[in-house]
Amino acid sequence: MPRQDPKVRARNFNEVALGYTHEMALKEANRCIQCPKRPCIDGCPVNVDIPEFIKAVRDNDMPESVRIMKGKNALPGICGRVCPQETQCEQVCTLAKKGAPIAIGRLERYVADWEREHSSDLASSPNLPPTGKKVAIIGSGPAGLTCAADLAKLGHQVTIFEALHVAGGVLMYGIPEFRLPKAIVQGEVDYIKSLGVEIKLDSVMGKLATVDELLEGGYEAVFLGTGAGLPMFLDIPGENFNGVYSANEFLSRVNLMKAYLFPEYDTPIKIGRKVAVVGGGNVAMDSARCALRLGADEVYIVYRRSRVEMPARHEEVENAEEEGIIFKFLTNPKQFIGNDQAWVTAVECYEMELGEPDASGRRRPIVKEGSEFVIDVDVAVVALGTTPNPLVPSTTRGLETRRNGTVVADEETGKTVKDGVWAGGDVVTGSATVISAMGAGKCAAASIDAHLKET
Repeated sequence: MPRQDPKVRARNFNEVALGYTHEMALKEANRCIQCPKRPCIDGCPVNVDIPEFIKAVRDNDMPESVRIMKGKNALPGICGRVCPQETQCEQVCTLAKKGAPIAIGRLERYVADWEREHSSDLASSPNLPPTGKKVAIIGSGPAGLTCAADLAKLGHQVTIFEALHVAGGVLMYGIPEFRLPKAIVQGEVDYIKSLGVEIKLDSVMGKLATVDELLEGGYEAVFLGTGAGLPMFLDIPGENFNGVYSANEFLSRVNLMKAYLFPEYDTPIKIGRKVAVVGGGNVAMDSARCALRLGADEVYIVYRRSRVEMPARHEEVENAEEEGIIFKFLTNPKQFIGNDQAWVTAVECYEMELGEPDASGRRRPIVKEGSEFVIDVDVAVVALGTTPNPLVPSTTRGLETRRNGTVVADEETGKTVKDGVWAGGDVVTGSATVISAMGAGKCAAASIDAHLKET
């Protein structure tokens, strides 16, 4: 897929990947052999009929391709950009046994972008007749939006309660514009609204109302899709110095509050000349690449294992390297160093070596004694992962949670131990992928629908 030149894109927030042309999409669609076993469908968490939507592209029947895709996936423009297809549908593609799999994600993006440009020409499928049943969904991230779409199509009256001033959850605050344009997200949100879903913004549930109050106030089911917005920290000296951000705050300022457009948007952010980002996942890549675009001269990824163990998508690591991000593998912070004004000036690090595998299956990093060294920085971003915000669970009677704050829910149905309450996405799993959250939302919607039919 065509991309912006690395030297150009490293200084702008425009989308990096430029999308397929019509000719490219047709050429890729024609590679699909329409195999009878169709393992790609099983590899998709929302079970999109992948061969059929690709066949429609090949046949130049784009309205049919849109219809097939939207039958299972309410957010194709998002999935086509940020879903890790390489470890899901594409990994099990029959062609992957001997060569390159079909570029399913890129074709999905092509179809979604075509739909956005031609939406006025397309007839939408009607919802089932109204059931009179009311469902409350807390959180408008990928899990909540997917659950809402499926329930609305089934005829239920759905209201989403979103704490922030815009809908989209992590899609808005966590993923940068250059990877997922916010106009794409809001287009998908508008589609959810077109199904009849009501979205109430600035609604901090647990404060505005509790889950129990929703159930007592006329809602017959509640779905918790509140995500995992509570940052984890290193717990080392100097972490409270000015200029040390959690990735949540850093990315929220940049993406949601549009600090990269300051002063047009009134959200300041510290522009570091030398920036260190601690972590090796997609959030770390996003933070580092944002810092570069904000004007940094040098940006380091500090990761305690080797490149092989990095959890970030290969594509995102490759993009970061092309843009000039400096990777410090087998490196772990010991402490942050600051000046008299309490601003961070450096991070002291250990060199690490890998030992035996730990519970994650990755080789455990071990400190090399006497290996300390210093990296001069004026901004640092800690991107170690997140856990769920405790507000909703702590105000919900009878809801079971784990030690890390995640909600206990059935893996197949999303049902919690509390009657009338379902949960899915990062609030159950901890930080995971957009598509896995969507899959959880879809499973919960089916379970909620079955429950409502019985009541």
